[in-house]
Amino acid sequence: MLWSALVLGLLGSFHCVGMCGPIAFMLPVDRSNSVKKIAQISTYHFGRLLAYSIIGLVFGLVGKSLYLFGFQQQLSIAIGVLMIVVILTPTRIFNKYNFSKPIYKLISKVKSGLGQALKKKSADTFLTIGFLNGFLPCGLVYMAVFASLASTSALQGSLYMFLFGLGTVPLMTTAIYLGKFLNANIKQRIQKAVPIFVVIIGLLFIIRGLGLGIPYLSPTPVVEMVEGEIDCD
Repeated sequence: MLWSALVLGLLGSFHCVGMCGPIAFMLPVDRSNSVKKIAQISTYHFGRLLAYSIIGLVFGLVGKSLYLFGFQQQLSIAIGVLMIVVILTPTRIFNKYNFSKPIYKLISKVKSGLGQALKKKSADTFLTIGFLNGFLPCGLVYMAVFASLASTSALQGSLYMFLFGLGTVPLMTTAIYLGKFLNANIKQRIQKAVPIFVVIIGLLFIIRGLGLGIPYLSPTPVVEMVEGEIDCD
């Protein structure tokens, strides 16, 4: 399922440009030195990937605990259903209920830190901006987090989020260099395709959890395989 993280990042990066684009446009890069500019942008992306990897590590640990208790299949199905429900839920419902309210103070501190970092041009500025950027609330990141929760280990959860972030790098980098280079119609069409792909990923997680015996896609649970071997003996 790791490939879905990269594709989700690639497609979702059009959404990222809309949400995080203003931060990318305001990066205090050195436009007079192309080599230094590339290094600064790379450091910014490294900070984002680091933040995503840490988030994936935490949720991967939770997923590993559930896996050890035998809830991995149920969790995979639940996450698939949750991803689909979130996509199909009207936006006005999310606007009515502020799901970020419990961590509002933390988000405010992140935004405040970003504002201060954008004013500086020190060596660690771009790393700080990228790292804080990774913790800003984003619906697409939440989808990736749901998926990382279905991981069987902390490393896999971290890798899932890393690949998701890696998928956003090409378009975000292009946005920094070219600014608002896509017209509204193209952005709208691509953003309409993102929910469809998220639903497809949700269905894949459901199929994975059903344990249909399909190699790589929906493998038979290890417990059932062991029980089958015992019965044969």
